[in-house]
Amino acid sequence: MAWRLGSVSVSTHGTSASQEASSHADAQPRPHVRDFYLEHPAVAALSSAEANAIRASLGVRVIGLEHLCPNPVSSFLEASFPAYLLETLAAAGFAAPTAIQRQSWPVAMSGLDLVGIAETGSGKTLAYLLPALVHVNAQPVAQSGDGPIVLILAPTRELASQIHEESVRFGHPCGVRSVLVVGGVPRGPQIAALRKAPEVAVATPGRLLDLLGAKRSNLDKCTYLVLDEADRMLDLGFEPAIRALLQQARADRQTLLFSATWPREVQALAKGMLLPGAITVEVGGALAQGGKANLRIAQRVTVCDEASKLSNLIGLIEQHMGAAAEGEDVPRLMVFCSSKKRCEDLTRALRLDGWPALGIHGDKSQEERDWVLHEFKHGAQPLLVATDVAQRGLDIKGVRCVINFDCPVSGEAYVHRIGRSGRAGAQGSAHSLLTSEDARVAADILKVLKNAEQPIPDGLEALAARAPARLR
Repeated sequence: MAWRLGSVSVSTHGTSASQEASSHADAQPRPHVRDFYLEHPAVAALSSAEANAIRASLGVRVIGLEHLCPNPVSSFLEASFPAYLLETLAAAGFAAPTAIQRQSWPVAMSGLDLVGIAETGSGKTLAYLLPALVHVNAQPVAQSGDGPIVLILAPTRELASQIHEESVRFGHPCGVRSVLVVGGVPRGPQIAALRKAPEVAVATPGRLLDLLGAKRSNLDKCTYLVLDEADRMLDLGFEPAIRALLQQARADRQTLLFSATWPREVQALAKGMLLPGAITVEVGGALAQGGKANLRIAQRVTVCDEASKLSNLIGLIEQHMGAAAEGEDVPRLMVFCSSKKRCEDLTRALRLDGWPALGIHGDKSQEERDWVLHEFKHGAQPLLVATDVAQRGLDIKGVRCVINFDCPVSGEAYVHRIGRSGRAGAQGSAHSLLTSEDARVAADILKVLKNAEQPIPDGLEALAARAPARLR
């Protein structure tokens, strides 16, 4: 039978090509290949003490079943990726893997279930995507009518679109096709793309469940399933859709769950979808009490009154946009607001004041949102005013500063907002404007600042002290 480029040697147990082609209708799915990991000699030579020392230096902690966890790798070559992926990584200009990638790749390539808990901007997408492409190339060639081999679920259209772009970028050189399945856009093109049996589907739960219910595709061959930003998906109420999708995927699938936080709700979801032998990899103290922000982000908080917030904001914009040296690109700034109306009003006020601001929120069409993000990402309009629709998942490099014009709803939301800066190893900054109405969240933000050893501004501790005692 035909096998994909870069596949490993596998036995078909005497089945004929015609039998394989009809596997879609089989009552019992045939076993599939999960373990592609060829441990590099330098990695295999590490003692347990040496491996633990490397993890400690990276801020990596393996939780539970440590004896099953492979040693961390130090380079792309040691990760046991085939040549076509190494060439694509080199062409993309990646110098070295991140901490989450160094430990997650050996786990995922070994076919083990994985929970990855790490801060935003830590490289989680490639941590699961590159092993997914190797997984695809080790399976039989997809036939017309087949559903995806790899399913990646994301909470928002923006995050799903970014994952899809990376899937196309790295999948195209090795012949792996990807489809984007999200709401807010016509179903027709997505249905047509699914008919061509793409190996990877990147989807938001609601639209995918809708198309599966209409028999436009199936998950009969889904053997590699990823939940990205699992905590955000639960925040958005996707748990029933996720559980319905899990029931349709193969029971013998490999499952990877990635999250920036680890609340009880996510733990319960993970317990129901992962094998008992799943490996949990935590990076950078992401499980720290009270939330832990990216240490590369310089955090500043100003306690002020509502009337002075706009002047404070304009002063911050002048400070950052005027700091670029001659010949440098204008720095990108993100400003977060509490509501769609607030976003529209602030965008209009900034444009009237001469600033190149564009707004994004949930009431804008998908086409407009895509255009706004394109303009911001490429620097044509370097000032983005947004609601929490942009709080998670957006991977836009070069965001110099995140400004919380309106306070986020929680310390967790604060960590995710400011995480739009300081991505991919870069330094970033964040500035938040708090008023007397923000005492409830001030206590959370104070914890985050202390955890990151950031300066505590005048007035913040007094404001936090006004929060109900159970929140402090």
